[in-house]
Amino acid sequence: MKNRGVVRTAFLLGFVVFASIAISAQADIARSVTAITFPLDETITVQFRGTTQYPRVHGEAEVRRTSRTGTQVKLSVEKLPRPFELGTGYTTYIAWAISPEGQVDRLGEFKRSGLGFIDSKMTATTPLQTFAIIVTAEPHFLVERPSQKILLDSLDPVSSNGQRVATKTATYYFGNSSDYFRDPRTPDLAEIDYAKTPPTILQARQAIALARFAGADRDAATELNDAVVLSQNAENAWQAGRDKDSVDITARQAVAAAVKAENLAKERKDARDKRNEKIRSDAEIRAAENKFSDAQQQIDSLKEEVARETRNRELAERDVLNYSNQVKDLREENGKLRDDNARLRLDLDNATKKLADMELQQKAVQEANDKELKAAKIKAAEGELLNSLHAYGTVVKNERGIVLTLPESFWSGPRTATLMPQSDGKLTAIAELLVNNPDYRISVESHTDNQGDPTQIQSLTDKRSYAIADKLSSLGVQEGRIVAKGFGASVPVAPNTTVVNRAKNRRVQLILTLPVGN
Repeated sequence: MKNRGVVRTAFLLGFVVFASIAISAQADIARSVTAITFPLDETITVQFRGTTQYPRVHGEAEVRRTSRTGTQVKLSVEKLPRPFELGTGYTTYIAWAISPEGQVDRLGEFKRSGLGFIDSKMTATTPLQTFAIIVTAEPHFLVERPSQKILLDSLDPVSSNGQRVATKTATYYFGNSSDYFRDPRTPDLAEIDYAKTPPTILQARQAIALARFAGADRDAATELNDAVVLSQNAENAWQAGRDKDSVDITARQAVAAAVKAENLAKERKDARDKRNEKIRSDAEIRAAENKFSDAQQQIDSLKEEVARETRNRELAERDVLNYSNQVKDLREENGKLRDDNARLRLDLDNATKKLADMELQQKAVQEANDKELKAAKIKAAEGELLNSLHAYGTVVKNERGIVLTLPESFWSGPRTATLMPQSDGKLTAIAELLVNNPDYRISVESHTDNQGDPTQIQSLTDKRSYAIADKLSSLGVQEGRIVAKGFGASVPVAPNTTVVNRAKNRRVQLILTLPVGN
């Protein structure tokens, strides 16, 4: 028995080494899978087979699409190896639905059971109607996209009456985390006893490592520290023999905190890159202004040269007149000189006209450059304005312009036009942004649901829009830039049939637009 245990341990270690080599050698590729168009109100059985690397893995899914609840997937898998056998970076398995357009929906996580293979089931619901199902190995349960480590593919399905179901080819880019596994900074967790350590603790460690890989040590240090503290609490609880559920809850909280730190680090890095891009753009604008100044100097030099030529011609004309009075015998020559004088005047007129044309062209160039410079500055500041407005509500950019939807928490109640004291600071910050972006016109539009007397709800939206407009005006925004209007319940964004939909219809929006020509 002891020899058999040694052989089994050596086999597992060899498998882990082989899988690690495969991971480091894998390339980022686009992979095609078969997407199935599931018919309405019919249960379709889908068989799964293991990929060429994992032929012993297999599974089955029962899929039923309904008009009310979306598409329900009951998925069962057998013979899944323990995730760490595929490489030190993997701690769990995730099932995914992938549409032909590349939309990805995470169906759920298969949890580890025992020390051997995983035979597991899950039930999930997806809004997709045509999709493929795959199972991948992942670092933790909150990943947003599948890795390259695919264990199961769906086969062509057959309906209950034996008919084939329509399928499409769905192509998706896999391997977004492969750089993490190839990077020399990736931590090696091989010294951990995977078979004994709770999977959620392993996931927390990997999530923290991914956050550090994304730069959280620099750009999200506080959030990363929160994740590290939660992870350590989970490990301490496990070492102390606490119950499995409390350990899992704390470890999953650590994963969520690490993902938050990772996303925040990426966002801040992107913001830093945008700032650097703005600096480069400003430098290009300054270079363009310098070129314009050089052109202006050249134009001034040309003007001086034309003036000198004009003075020289005037002197020549004066000399011709003097000589005509003194030399009567050269009348014929004087006639020729008069003709020359006429030509000189014509040349002078042409030069004057050219100078006027040059001045008009220079003015047009100046106006065009000013307009382009202004547009470039507005465009460069637009991204920062959008990011700043995100702190005070939902922000979208559409054909109307930049639309900021204020949350209902700005008001003391759903049927009042009284602002909460806590909203003063936010409105002050919004007003400061609007003052710093003076080219935008602001429309304050208030809406509500249809519950109540139409006259009263119209009056409510009028008062709310005027309250926001007056507040912004009092905080320094020019009154001439602001237009306020209440729409009552006339423009719903959702049917007023549920509490959630009515809450969506109760909204105040600030719409920022640029005048035509900007």
